Amino acid sequence: MGNFAGFGIMIVIFAVMYFLIIRPQKKQQQKHAETLKQLQKGDHVVTIGRLHGVVDDIDTENKTITLDCDGIYLVFDMNAVAKVTERVGEATSNDDKSSESKTEEKSEKED
Repeated sequence: MGNFAGFGIMIVIFAVMYFLIIRPQKKQQQKHAETLKQLQKGDHVVTIGRLHGVVDDIDTENKTITLDCDGIYLVFDMNAVAKVTERVGEATSNDDKSSESKTEEKSEKED
């Protein structure tokens, strides 16, 4: 009976470790991989070394990315990208919204 109780405790400990450590880490890795797949030229990124730059070129064959850091072009491994701070599509949509709101404000002032 003692062996079965010890085996049961080991199974419970493994299950707790899976749900508290392994599963969230897998989700985070999948989210990071999806972020890297959606990278585009012009996106603003931060590397794991906290270097801020703009994506200039993406080489999917070699899994490298070239960043423009104030005129200095640096080549990094794609996994060196920690996060994307601003996407090209988001920047243009924000500009469109601000220009639309300015147009609306002008039309309201004219009325």
